[in-house]
Amino acid sequence: MELGLTGRVALVAGGSSGLGLAVAEELAKEGAHVAIGARDTAKLAQAERRLKELARGRVLTTAVDLKNPDAVRHWVEEVAGRLGALHIAVTNSGGPPPGPATKFELGAYKDAVDSVLLPPISLALAALPYMKAARWGRLLFITSETVVRPVARFALSGFSRLGIVGFSSALVQELGDCGVTVNVLAPGYTRTPPVERTAGTNTDGDVDAGLRAMAAHIPLRRVGLPEEFAAAATFLASERASFITGTVQLVDGGASVLG
Repeated sequence: MELGLTGRVALVAGGSSGLGLAVAEELAKEGAHVAIGARDTAKLAQAERRLKELARGRVLTTAVDLKNPDAVRHWVEEVAGRLGALHIAVTNSGGPPPGPATKFELGAYKDAVDSVLLPPISLALAALPYMKAARWGRLLFITSETVVRPVARFALSGFSRLGIVGFSSALVQELGDCGVTVNVLAPGYTRTPPVERTAGTNTDGDVDAGLRAMAAHIPLRRVGLPEEFAAAATFLASERASFITGTVQLVDGGASVLG
């Protein structure tokens, strides 16, 4: 299927590892110019080498603190200036600490807002003027399954990421005539480094056993792969998905059905 991504300019936050890197790789393979940003310069360098092996377009990497709105705005301006446009923005960040709602003091909730909720909003607001100017854009917010079903042990995640869903819904209504679509991706357990660490912690270092335990709550009886998530994200970023906006797309192997 031709996705119409050749020559499009994509910016991926948190693109040096995990789901962000997987999405960047898929976009690069489809011919998009890809810019990734993250804080860890060593991981960025490694990701840059990998992307350049796959890319049909240009690859840019930038060390940026996504919690700093001025740094984010400068990053967006730099990418749009060097690549001539900005069509796709993928927001992505690590999650807050796990735990039930009453485990945390008010400060933890404020930290979750600062680290999980506000950075995607900051990036979207910086990117949207370029998408409006192009009359074509794709905003993708990577969140988690907690925006669809409550998970008691991930109270901070659900609290902060539900705000992203509310923000994206408001954008859909505002951007309907601008050629810009807005969608939220809600992954369940996917085999990323954080999930592998969690799996190993719960099983005395036996990662595979931990992943099997996670899979017991998934109808497909396995955790997802980053490239499977990336395929869904890349389709939503494509020309083919031009009539899909305002959705919250679960990528969880059916786990939400089991509750």
